[in-house]
Amino acid sequence: MTARVFVVVPAYNEAPVIGSTLEQLMRLNHAIVAVDDGSTDATWAVLSRLPVYALRHPFNLGQGAALQTGMAFALQRNAEIIVHFDADGQHQAADIETLIEPIRCNQADIVFGSRFLRSADALAVPVLRRKVLQAARIINRISTGLWLTDAHNGFRALSATAARKIELSENGFAHASEIMSRARNLELRIAERPTAISYTDYSRARGQSSWNALNIMMDLSLRRILK
Repeated sequence: MTARVFVVVPAYNEAPVIGSTLEQLMRLNHAIVAVDDGSTDATWAVLSRLPVYALRHPFNLGQGAALQTGMAFALQRNAEIIVHFDADGQHQAADIETLIEPIRCNQADIVFGSRFLRSADALAVPVLRRKVLQAARIINRISTGLWLTDAHNGFRALSATAARKIELSENGFAHASEIMSRARNLELRIAERPTAISYTDYSRARGQSSWNALNIMMDLSLRRILK
């Protein structure tokens, strides 16, 4: 029997691209949960016209909060695998099958997408961002105890068991490091799979900056040291 896969897409002011992002996902025949995180543009108007589960926060809470809302909804509907997928068009829907395969085969509880497992994917990452992400790997190792090839990729998959155990408290972008830390502390089985990233002018403008990603890692490391 095919596992029930739910793809959770957090969205904040993504009206120009959310339609095309969801259309490529709809071709895979998985359930889609799109969470409008208090957008002030036409994001909700676009979502409400599409055949997806559309949820809406009354005001902006942050990407981590949107993911938690989507995961809770998916678990209520008996999801067996939950995929996190950014709304800005960077990720490739075709990579989902590769990402979830270790969970389907009962080889992993959580699978992280990586831009650095294939040379072609790594070369597609802008040079400055590549260097910052490699530095973030070291900080991530300090803050979470995990040594992953890609420290801050929003494309990941969780089994239902893992999703129930990992309840996000970091509402903003720091949820990525929180997931890694909790996965290690809970002794979940972890895997990485290659994923391609498309860096468009839009996604570069919309995504968090490389330096902000590094600042998040440093903040989490300090919290760990001061505890």
